[in-house]
Amino acid sequence: MPPVTRDDPYASYNFEIFVFNVSDDGLAVSGSFTEASGLELEIPPIEYRNGSEDITVRKIPGLKKVTNVTFKRGITGHAAFWKWVADALNGTVKRTHGSIVLCDENRNHVVRWNFDRGWPTKYTGPTLSATKNEIAMETLVLAVEKLEIET
Repeated sequence: MPPVTRDDPYASYNFEIFVFNVSDDGLAVSGSFTEASGLELEIPPIEYRNGSEDITVRKIPGLKKVTNVTFKRGITGHAAFWKWVADALNGTVKRTHGSIVLCDENRNHVVRWNFDRGWPTKYTGPTLSATKNEIAMETLVLAVEKLEIET
């Protein structure tokens, strides 16, 4: 992706999600997600003192932490995607990689968050109500080990 300089920020609704190799034939799941969250990296400090005489707290970088990534979408019945989730919930975890891509107004990719070694850690089904006129939404939380930003 070429670097872009602009004055106006990008809209948060214009994005694509790709989750690769969730089925045995290597199919990718893309599109149809309405929300992605949890794009967080943290390097918590380790605090220490130099001996008992030192009253100054020193800080050094600790281990890098990557938060879980959460996806929401309307239920579509995508069989390969659900099999990947069900297999993980039944103890057969298949790790995968993917990308969350922010797009500009012309659907050109401008920022990409690549995650690696992700696997389903939580699934939440929809809230069903006969009195509402809403899409049946499902939520999937992925534990990821690596998150990189590509601009």
